[in-house]
Amino acid sequence: MSVESSALNVARSGNAGRILIIEDDPTMQEILRDNFEFSGATVQVAADGRTGLKAVLAWQPDLILLDIMLPGINGFDLCRRIRREGLTTPIIMLTAKSQESDIVLGLNLGADDYVTKPFSIEVLLARVTTCLRRRRQPLGAVVMFGECQFDRTALKLSRGSVEVILTPKELRLLDFFVRNAGRVLTRQTILDGVWGDEVIVTERSVDRCIKTLRTKIEPEPPQGRFIKTLRDVGYRFDLP
Repeated sequence: MSVESSALNVARSGNAGRILIIEDDPTMQEILRDNFEFSGATVQVAADGRTGLKAVLAWQPDLILLDIMLPGINGFDLCRRIRREGLTTPIIMLTAKSQESDIVLGLNLGADDYVTKPFSIEVLLARVTTCLRRRRQPLGAVVMFGECQFDRTALKLSRGSVEVILTPKELRLLDFFVRNAGRVLTRQTILDGVWGDEVIVTERSVDRCIKTLRTKIEPEPPQGRFIKTLRDVGYRFDLP
């Protein structure tokens, strides 16, 4: 699929939105601006971290594309500051660093997703569309995926016509996944969101709980149709 046809699909989906690109490379700025404007998005560009932070606070974009290696304030610090302001704007990090530690750090600081350079513009457009769609669709009390129906109010899971018994921790984990569907979650993020301040809990506890949850919701466990494993990074829950 060409870049133009991918961008056109984004525009037709109605999820173009207002996108802030914080990137110091002029060539990359131009490529990203051209493609997202072609998709129907309203775009602003900032070339350094300080200008980017001002644009975030003043413009309130629908989504931020954030490079890590920035002058002034780097992408990690900028992501941290944005979240400290209480803003939940989706952030997709763009980085030439492919080390898992850098990816995990960015996600733990509050980024929603990441793309490593060099990347396919088609993949980036798809990631942006997914983030914007998730932000705009209100989460209902009942969520359907596959054969499963999860009542978030009653904390009740059914598979077909049969109720599936989950432990309290599995229920909290499933609800956390549903609330963050499509977002890349590190094990530490899941620990903080599900286990909270409980003591003597390790990241292995996350893996064990996810393993048992998969046996109850996945069509073909241990394969993950809904709960995807991202090697050395964490997990992502995909809703249809």
